[in-house]
Amino acid sequence: MKNRSARWSHSKHRWLALVGGISLLVWGLSGLTHVAMVLFGPQQAQFMPPAAEIALTDARPIAETLAANGIGEAVAVKTVPAAGGKALWQVTQDPLGPRRYFAPADGREIADGDRAQALFLARHFLATDRAIVSANLQTEFDADYPWVNRLLPVWKIEFAGDDRLTAYVHTETSSLAAVNNTTKEALQTAFRVLHTWEWVPQGMDWLRVVVIGLMVASLLALAATGIVMLVTVRRKKRAPGAKGWHRVAGYVLALPLIMFSASGIYHLVQSALVPQGTQLRMGPPVNVASGGWPVERDWAALSQGRDIASVALVEGGSGEPLYRIGLKPSPGSMGGGEHDHGGGEKVDDMAGHDHAGMMASEPEAAPATDAEIREARFTGIRLDGPAIYLDAATGEVVEEGDRDLALAVARRFSGASDGTVARMELVTRFSHEYDFRNKRLPVWRVDYGEPVNATLFVDTGAGVLVDRVADWEKPERWVFSMIHKWNFLFPLGRLGLNVTVAGFVIALVALMAILGLRMDLARRLRGRRPKAGEAQPLPGAEQPAE
Repeated sequence: MKNRSARWSHSKHRWLALVGGISLLVWGLSGLTHVAMVLFGPQQAQFMPPAAEIALTDARPIAETLAANGIGEAVAVKTVPAAGGKALWQVTQDPLGPRRYFAPADGREIADGDRAQALFLARHFLATDRAIVSANLQTEFDADYPWVNRLLPVWKIEFAGDDRLTAYVHTETSSLAAVNNTTKEALQTAFRVLHTWEWVPQGMDWLRVVVIGLMVASLLALAATGIVMLVTVRRKKRAPGAKGWHRVAGYVLALPLIMFSASGIYHLVQSALVPQGTQLRMGPPVNVASGGWPVERDWAALSQGRDIASVALVEGGSGEPLYRIGLKPSPGSMGGGEHDHGGGEKVDDMAGHDHAGMMASEPEAAPATDAEIREARFTGIRLDGPAIYLDAATGEVVEEGDRDLALAVARRFSGASDGTVARMELVTRFSHEYDFRNKRLPVWRVDYGEPVNATLFVDTGAGVLVDRVADWEKPERWVFSMIHKWNFLFPLGRLGLNVTVAGFVIALVALMAILGLRMDLARRLRGRRPKAGEAQPLPGAEQPAE
């Protein structure tokens, strides 16, 4: 039985050697380009957004400013940081259109404000004074700014220089959505062409899935038959040359090869079933015309003793306009922590104040070095603290906290009743369930049972649906994160994880693919085929393809 298994696995392993070896070269080397993008791609010089002083004392009421400019409804109205450490009112009327900006002091509109804001943010995050070659509003994803970046619209800002440094700025969240240069563009192109095969026409995507599936399946079969050979064929001493090294590598690298190939097939199939694209959705327009109470009038008393990070007009659970007064995180809580499963608490004698995640013990200093910034991008740092809610029509404190508003936002996008909610929690760190590509923290996670059977992630700061994940999609997300990308090595840090993965991939390519293909080619060149009636070699006597 053992010899029969050995002969069967040996014959199949040799038969799979050419296709599997080429597949390993293609996907192994192209997979390294993704690691290279993380390790060597352009990096932002500043992690935190610009600081802004929210000074609204004696300012013109925002309701008057909006009315004077004929704005009765808006998707979002909020303060954003501006040049000089001040703040501007940002008004979003069209989710995919340029934002409008108004000076709080006198309500003056900033001409070409969204472009100016994008340039200000790009220079801040990249710490560069290079000349600007072009700045264009981009409302669709493309090859240089693929859908995995999630955020639209963005300003594509190209700087002067041979490296073609390009920033993609999302002014609605005051964030750097992506940054490219010639090196990253080349690596990104290689990854798309060789690893994901995005060059295949959209109408023939089924063919892409079938061909990639068969080639990656050959890797899985190659690894499986190799393991059978390792178990059934015993050697007293290592064979000389490439054959011996190939067998030694098999003991170490067979399991990683199975992990990469099996999880890759799973990801390929699910990606074909779920249309690619972002789930990000902004809320319906808020009736800002009914927000007649001027928050500016009581600003001195409201801001006394509080470190205010932002002010926004949002829609409450019953459709009423509310002022959301966002507070900065307390010292030691910026890094987030675990999840809050409780309701709101009261602080400073103000209702609707939530303390989720505020007890985390993380470093207080913002990321400064390249390594710290890279790590913070992938693990997440919360930029916003708890919030106070005031009725925009009366100025009364609302007995409605962040948790209540998150439930209302989720209800708006799910269309389901609150009774179908199975669990809610505040997410303050990125994970395989809510990864760094979403670029927003903190957010509320709302888990729905029947009939929705999905999880919604919502941002109460702007009433935004950030992501939606169906229950049946969750296992694949875990598998892809832990088995394909090896995020179980997160204690090593982002740099250590990527170096480890790169080391295993290089070993797979060098020791498995190259040595295996070399032996297969040598066997084919020798043309050694058993003649009719000639006895087959016993397993272990000669294993050219091992």
